[in-house]
Amino acid sequence: MSGGGSRPCRRSSRVCGATFDLPGKQARTRAIEEQSQAPDFWKDPEAAQRLLKELRELKEQIALFEGLQRSLEEQAGLYDLARAEGEETLLPEIGAAVESLEREVGRLELETVLSGKHDRGNAILSINPGAGGTESQDWAEMLLRMYLRWAEARAFRTDILELQPGEEAGIKGVTVTVAGPNAYGYLRAETGVHRLVRISPFDASRRRHTSFASVYVYPELEEDIQVVVEERDLRIETFRSTGAGGQHVNVTDSAVRITHLPTGIVVSCQNERSQHKNKAMAMKVLRARLYERARQEQEQELERLGGEKKEIAWGSQIRSYVLAPYQLVKDHRTGVETGNVEAVLDGRIDPFIEAYLFRGQQKPEATTKK
Repeated sequence: MSGGGSRPCRRSSRVCGATFDLPGKQARTRAIEEQSQAPDFWKDPEAAQRLLKELRELKEQIALFEGLQRSLEEQAGLYDLARAEGEETLLPEIGAAVESLEREVGRLELETVLSGKHDRGNAILSINPGAGGTESQDWAEMLLRMYLRWAEARAFRTDILELQPGEEAGIKGVTVTVAGPNAYGYLRAETGVHRLVRISPFDASRRRHTSFASVYVYPELEEDIQVVVEERDLRIETFRSTGAGGQHVNVTDSAVRITHLPTGIVVSCQNERSQHKNKAMAMKVLRARLYERARQEQEQELERLGGEKKEIAWGSQIRSYVLAPYQLVKDHRTGVETGNVEAVLDGRIDPFIEAYLFRGQQKPEATTKK
């Protein structure tokens, strides 16, 4: 904000208010408070606890929004006063304070979009290379690094449950848990096929290659969500972890592979030295995958009955990463693109995630970022 600029924070406050829906959250808060006073409120303890948890989150969100709104208005008042008194030297300081508040407003706007059932929870991330051998396997490992760096920047905890190294380079597959606030809400934007175009480091003729890798993201389910898994439907095997161990896996015989026979879903876990812990984590991943499979089947059935065909994330190319003959990363769903490929591969994927999450809502137009 320069000394000759317009009065700050009006637009941000107005846009945030529209996105945040303060009246709706206040009305929901009053409704839960009234419901909690009913004599039979604790008749169903689990339902009561869920409502009280929702009430706490609503109150926290409302308090945060109202605090930001007050701070923005205070800075607007200081701006008016500084201009009226001719204190131009105060304007840069006020501008810096407003920019900081507007970043907080943007963060709050994004969090209000994360309203799905599991958005606020942890995520299970799975990356698998497409056809193409070493090229695609190397690309899958590049994606793994990208997501680990993204999580590290947010101070999220990551655990590699299973990693299958490639024969020459890269990985044949990996499953990672990502734990942190809204981890699933953010990462669900990454589900789909990711395409890489580059001069191959594995081709002596230095030809350009196109590689594909698929990213799946599942919610880590809370304990109160029931997914029925019959013991007779499982084939459970133990095996020695692959690879050389080190930072990725151990080399004991405690690794566990579970096959769900009715669906053919196979999950493995090899990051713990305890076979019991590996089995428990593998079951958690299996429950998440079965839950997501049922949800997708239900959505597809609703689309069929409604006569409407929508893009299904799995199997669709969502983003291209071009390293040669020019440098560009473009998200095909939102149009957001950037020429700073190195930064993206280093984990700076928030512009793509945010644009995807804000689709269908009031959001800035897609831009080319340098």
